Amino acid sequence: MSIRLYNTLTKSVEVVQPIAADGSVTFYSCGPTVYDDAHIGNFRSFLNADVLRRALELHGHSVRHVMNITDVGHMTEDADADGGGEDKMAVAGRRIAEAKKSGKLPADAEIDPTNPYAIASFYAERFLEDARHLGLKVAIEERTSPELMPRPTRCVPQMIALVESLIARGHAYVAKDGVVYFSVQSFPEYGRLSGNTLDALREGEGGRISAEHQAVKRHPADFMLWKPDPSHLMRWPSPWGEGYPGWHLECSAMAKMLLGEEIDLHSGGEDNIFPHHECEVAQSCCASGQRFFARAWFHTRHLQVEGEKMSKSKGNFFTARDLFAKGVTPAALRLELVRTHYRTNSNFTLQGLRDCQRMIDRWAAARAVVFDRTRDESQGAGDGPLQRALVEFREAVGDDLNIARAIAVLNTAISEPGAGDALTELAALDAMNSVLGVFERNAPLASEASDDLATKVEVLLEARRAARAARDFAASDRVRDELAAMGVRIKDGPQGTTWERAV
Repeated sequence: MSIRLYNTLTKSVEVVQPIAADGSVTFYSCGPTVYDDAHIGNFRSFLNADVLRRALELHGHSVRHVMNITDVGHMTEDADADGGGEDKMAVAGRRIAEAKKSGKLPADAEIDPTNPYAIASFYAERFLEDARHLGLKVAIEERTSPELMPRPTRCVPQMIALVESLIARGHAYVAKDGVVYFSVQSFPEYGRLSGNTLDALREGEGGRISAEHQAVKRHPADFMLWKPDPSHLMRWPSPWGEGYPGWHLECSAMAKMLLGEEIDLHSGGEDNIFPHHECEVAQSCCASGQRFFARAWFHTRHLQVEGEKMSKSKGNFFTARDLFAKGVTPAALRLELVRTHYRTNSNFTLQGLRDCQRMIDRWAAARAVVFDRTRDESQGAGDGPLQRALVEFREAVGDDLNIARAIAVLNTAISEPGAGDALTELAALDAMNSVLGVFERNAPLASEASDDLATKVEVLLEARRAARAARDFAASDRVRDELAAMGVRIKDGPQGTTWERAV
């Protein structure tokens, strides 16, 4: 059974056809820029990418998923891709200093508001905590495979090499102001992803960028690859002077480094389509000579809160940790953010959170009943409602990630009388949860500690799967013993490994 997905590049729903003959999928997601806490609008995009990855795995694909954590202090006018305005890390530093002064952060918090690397590290760790609570698999895997969430400050040599390649191929140039620009006219397909044309972009010449600045560029849409700036808070030596990389350059370099020159999937929010992803396509294809950078592009639309644009001034601006502190379970927040189709603007509401919590509680109660049946002498026989539902559930998530229909299928199945083989029914329910990812997160957080039981168990189960794949059964047994010592019982079934807290 295949997955059909809307591809922003072709503007059509297509079957996902992996490049690799073995069906494995390479997937890159634009992650957070860590100069503040990620808000729920950010997490809607990240969680939809996670659900897509899980849906691919349910359909039998092995997925190598990479998500960057951007820790370079870009400028407040980076929308122009020319680094104008003020350094965002400087802005973040002032905010942190004010938070310490007001008591919102402890005065002895281990973060120096004048050190951009410390600021980035502080917010990166907070993001990872939130992401693990919400079940982002790539963030869980980051504990043992940190390369899956690369940070640009650690990949500058790869970026410099990419710029050198573009200059050598005639796709980039050093302007009179010393900045290295990509020449959009050297790539005839520039604009294919977003629908923009070079003529339309020329008509929009100027904007927030001065005429003097535009004069050094060959075309108004040419974008920065490297900017020499010895005053920038974060800067590195390069053939073009000490400075920093362009915003778009980073993802292309890291995707190539970790996934290859041509990848299967790339995701982000719809605001990333232009200029960010358009520029990624141009520089990546021109550096590699490949027809494609990513075969398919997956974009999540915007999130509103209670029918309005999210805004701090309106009091409807939420980070994930804001809601956790109010007692919202990660499971309810996760479901509320993914249950509306990713290509539809979503309206987040507190009532919606409550509805999601009630729904998850019903599913959890149904699972408890099925689990109890597995310990009865008479466990039933044949296909039950959950096993039959799994077929429809797969079809729903394979139909352009139709999570609403998948949820409806599950709700119908749990309302039917218990029947069928209990072990098979339990495995079917857990297979559906492997996409929704809610059972293991259905409790309020006691603290902001990231080492919750579910996170520990998932990390250990990943290690056990790797050991079994390598036929290292001694290592696999050691993981099982460690889980048992934690009070966790695991069971290998036809749909994979499931786990329960031991009773």
